[in-house]
Amino acid sequence: MQKELDALHAQGTWDLVPFPPAKNLVGCKWVYIIKKNADGSIARHKARLVAKGFSEEEGINYNETFTPVVKPIAVRLVLALTAQFN
Repeated sequence: MQKELDALHAQGTWDLVPFPPAKNLVGCKWVYIIKKNADGSIARHKARLVAKGFSEEEGINYNETFTPVVKPIAVRLVLALTAQFN
């Protein structure tokens, strides 16, 4: 968990600010994952801090909280289509 928090702080992912009383609070929780090798042995333990997005209200705090993410497969598809159709 400490490694994940250090990475979030180092990347400037978020800043801790005072909570305004008239706003909806989006909570978070820790998700723990055990990564395994191909033979089934434990490779490492991972922890991720994730937002509970179901408490958001569209038009109020939805667009302020999350940024859309492009997956590599989508980028490859656009590049392939661009190359095919010039």
